[in-house]
Amino acid sequence: MKNIYLGAAIVGTIIPYFFFLRFFADHGFSLSSFASALFVNGAAGGFASDILISSAVFWIYLFQEKEKRAWLYIALNLSIGLSCALPFYLYEKTKNAEA
Repeated sequence: MKNIYLGAAIVGTIIPYFFFLRFFADHGFSLSSFASALFVNGAAGGFASDILISSAVFWIYLFQEKEKRAWLYIALNLSIGLSCALPFYLYEKTKNAEA
């Protein structure tokens, strides 16, 4: 199962960055434009809200569990996204359980 989590973390890095890089190529590196585009319509706003809420719940879980490397998963969440951070967390947890 750990290899599935690792694969999901890799895919969860590549696919979002494909879209992020296209956005920045088209609009320049502007975080305010990026933030505005997250809520440009109801569909985008719904997806963005879902990810923001899910990320907050993941962070709360990490702190509640007193996860020693919470900073790493939060950094991945902020720099790539939950699609990388959560599977990588599960990969690490599974890997450590097997050791």
